[in-house]
Amino acid sequence: MPIRHSIIHQIDKKPDGSPAVLHVSDTELVESQATENLLHDLNVAYNAKTGKGWGFFHAQSGAFPLSGWLQTFMDGGDFKEFSRTAVEHLTKLIEESNLSVGGHVLFAHYQQGLTNYLVVVMLQHSESVTVNTDLSVTPLKHLDFGNIHLAARINLSEWRNNPQSRQYISYLKRSKGRKATDYFRDFIGCQEGVDGPGETRTLLKAFSDFVAAEDLHVDSAREKTQALVSYSMAQAKIGEPITLGELSEMIDEDRPKAFYDFIRNKDYGLSQEIPADKRTLNQFRRFTGRAEGLSISFEAHMLGSKIEYDEVAGSLLLRGLPTQLRDQLKRASA
Repeated sequence: MPIRHSIIHQIDKKPDGSPAVLHVSDTELVESQATENLLHDLNVAYNAKTGKGWGFFHAQSGAFPLSGWLQTFMDGGDFKEFSRTAVEHLTKLIEESNLSVGGHVLFAHYQQGLTNYLVVVMLQHSESVTVNTDLSVTPLKHLDFGNIHLAARINLSEWRNNPQSRQYISYLKRSKGRKATDYFRDFIGCQEGVDGPGETRTLLKAFSDFVAAEDLHVDSAREKTQALVSYSMAQAKIGEPITLGELSEMIDEDRPKAFYDFIRNKDYGLSQEIPADKRTLNQFRRFTGRAEGLSISFEAHMLGSKIEYDEVAGSLLLRGLPTQLRDQLKRASA
């Protein structure tokens, strides 16, 4: 993962209402193992975060100037100047919104495979202790990658080469601290272009319809469900979207276009690439419930085939009960 440019600035904002103090770095981070580890750990933590938003730049304006500064840098401008101008703008937004948000702001331009990215993230520290060589202990600060709340990643290659794309920016969304998240998104100049959870739910609905239409044996349906979830989770883990063509090949190697053609013929309105929403995928694996001595758990693909749900009556109709359960019920009713 070649790192083209990286730099860290600091916004010192105390919760007492005093003005934010910006500390600007005049030098980029040097290429080193520590810098590579920093970006690697950050990417792992970012990819693991759930509840991301996906979008694209607003038209450049005084309200959303970042894309213009980024364009100037990509056309041969100075990275330090770009990051300095950007972090000054972020500090101004924090002051205007009266947010008690501060930290170290990392700008990193790097390449992964053939794709160029820019990541912008507000880093926080946690305190711990370390044991010295003389067996004494010393307080120690370290970057807390689990405590990342303000971050965005821009697929620069997609932005430059595919002007019609509506999902080349991903950013963290939070139910708590939404005001800070919204200001950070405005700082990036991003508008939501793709509803990740909604697209994922539509994909899973299409898959359930496909399984029902194919009248698959339960073992085959389970195998295809596992292929879908495994592929989608793997894409989410590396921060890449689900590609419908690749997914179709994973689901059925003998008929690699079967699921893809099914989606297109039914016109679900899905994009060729879908940002994988991990929370939605996790919910798809199984339906579970427990109350008053009753415990129910079944794989999602069985709903509509072996299991029918009556919403009005609040009941489930089960078919093909396991032999062991049927024997127990027979003995109990004898």
